[in-house]
Amino acid sequence: MGKVYLVGAGPGDPELITVKGLNCIKNADVIVYDRLVNEELLHYAKPKAELIYCGKLPHHHVMKQELINQTLVKHAKRGKIVTRLKGGDPFVFGRGGEEAEELAKNQIPFEIVPGITAGIAAPSYAGIPVTHRNYGSSFAFVTGHMKNGEEDSIKWEALCHIDTLAIYMGVRNLPNIRAKLLSFQKSGDTPVALINWGTTSSQKTIVTTLDKVVEDGEKGKIENPCMIIIGEVVRMREKIQWFENSFEDSLAKEVVL
Repeated sequence: MGKVYLVGAGPGDPELITVKGLNCIKNADVIVYDRLVNEELLHYAKPKAELIYCGKLPHHHVMKQELINQTLVKHAKRGKIVTRLKGGDPFVFGRGGEEAEELAKNQIPFEIVPGITAGIAAPSYAGIPVTHRNYGSSFAFVTGHMKNGEEDSIKWEALCHIDTLAIYMGVRNLPNIRAKLLSFQKSGDTPVALINWGTTSSQKTIVTTLDKVVEDGEKGKIENPCMIIIGEVVRMREKIQWFENSFEDSLAKEVVL
């Protein structure tokens, strides 16, 4: 019997992977990796390691989740060390829980290796702390892409009382997200940041307000992967943005609308 490691690769910058996560890549016989994993990390794989891509785009999955689960079980039963490499953290909207369930059901040994999630890393690279004692003492991770489009299952009224919202993959549902928050009396003047490809050289940040976020996102041509940060902490970006400023050749872009 082999073993499976469910590894968080971090949000995009390859240097943000953990030491344990990198060791799992180096020791793997098989690596099953996602679309949002920085492929520079695959350079650390053993020369004879089998690399299996299972990336997902909206309405187009190279491998359905059930097949990914079966792939992990199959290779582990063959005595292989399998690293399931996932963008961000395996247990933050990464379906790591589903994969761990399948491994446990088949009595496959496994370990969870947490990774840095985009909900913290992307705003950090945009100069936005998710908490700040002057602006926000609570924050919530929220999916912007519900299973079967069930957006209404999110408790938007309760979320309106959270200081900072970090919404994952919510660009397609942004009109609905705005409408829900405004309907529960979230102020239209609330600052919002849209962070596209956070922590990478393609990072682009738009700063706007809840009232204008849909139109400004369209003007800025923002698409997923994107972190949507809603809350007063966004105001800190003006003072402490650092990542864009660290690129003299403007590899990372800022758009303020």
